Amino acid sequence: MLAKRIIVCLDVRDGQTTKGVRFRDNRDIGDPVEMARSYYEQGVDELVFYDITASAERRGIFLDVVERVARVIFVPFAVGGGISTVEQMREVLLAGAEKVSVNSQAVRNPKLIAGGAEQFGSQCVVLGLDAARDPQMPSGYRVFIDGGRLATDLDALAWALEAEQLGAGEIVLNSIDADGSQDGYELNLTRLISGSVSIPVVASGGAGHPGHLQEVFEQGLADAALVASMVHFGTYSIGQIKSYLRDRGIPVRLE
Repeated sequence: MLAKRIIVCLDVRDGQTTKGVRFRDNRDIGDPVEMARSYYEQGVDELVFYDITASAERRGIFLDVVERVARVIFVPFAVGGGISTVEQMREVLLAGAEKVSVNSQAVRNPKLIAGGAEQFGSQCVVLGLDAARDPQMPSGYRVFIDGGRLATDLDALAWALEAEQLGAGEIVLNSIDADGSQDGYELNLTRLISGSVSIPVVASGGAGHPGHLQEVFEQGLADAALVASMVHFGTYSIGQIKSYLRDRGIPVRLE
């Protein structure tokens, strides 16, 4: 069995790492460069950097922050937020990222996924998918964009399948209902998407205890798990999370 990946998410606003609950009430918690360095030293498998207001503000990512983070870590690094063209993807990759995450702008222009995959390979293109429960949708989940501010007419499962066909190499699946709650991942949503696509799915939203990662790997069928609050606030270290999983038979990479 392939090792399960632990990925730390750095949501960045105005140059500072920030954290909220269900995309609201954000508060600044630190410098993203120093936090990235710390998580790298702890043994994190990958990092994700989201410029969380870039899409809503219709601007590009702060490339200087991306470059500074890339200089202090030596693990795969994905960057997202407001990326609307293949040329912007290129700029992010040249700034030091290994992957580019597209979300709102890919919904508005699905050809962005295909264009990125054609230019850089599917392994560089990550779909960020923010979904919330909605019984009116066929799968029971609706896609939201612009940092969870805007509901779309897209069904979460249908969009995940379409993105895979367009060339996305990975999906970061975030549950808006669970985001920041630390009450556990949305297992039904994760299992639904993971069991339907053939590309890796990263579970996001709700981690508060290492047991939640065990659940999302075993019951949600996720290939990787994204964490934020549980490490940002010092509740657990990356090493503690990995040791917990290893002791329960979950394959993880240990330094």
